[in-house]
Amino acid sequence: MRITQGTFSYLPDLTDEEITAQLAYALANGWPLSVEFTDDPHPRNSYWEMWGLPMFDLADPAGVMLEVDACRTAYPRSYVKVNAYDARLGRQTTALSFLVQRPDPEPGFRLDRQEASDRRIRYTTHSYAVERPPGDRYPGA
Repeated sequence: MRITQGTFSYLPDLTDEEITAQLAYALANGWPLSVEFTDDPHPRNSYWEMWGLPMFDLADPAGVMLEVDACRTAYPRSYVKVNAYDARLGRQTTALSFLVQRPDPEPGFRLDRQEASDRRIRYTTHSYAVERPPGDRYPGA
């Protein structure tokens, strides 16, 4: 099962040119950007590691791409995503979030079923990646 987090998650992976176009769109809307990475992309893991600080002062998508590429280089076997924040409502709200790197191979998840009382059935997701220690979850690369 492929990780489907964020905008564009059901589309083929974006090229660097397409990523740059999305960064330009976010910056044109006045949305500051940040880069995050993780090796545990469980849907409930919403707190990824932040690469540097949010880029409140950048106006050029090329500067953001430099940070994206630096994060990709430092963590070649991790998921990397870009977040865009919209503060128009008086609070930092995520306006756009999308993956810019996936590890290869991507082991995915399994769905565990548990029968409970009163004929209830509970489902949980289990990431195959967490069966290995952090930093060694995605072999290769």
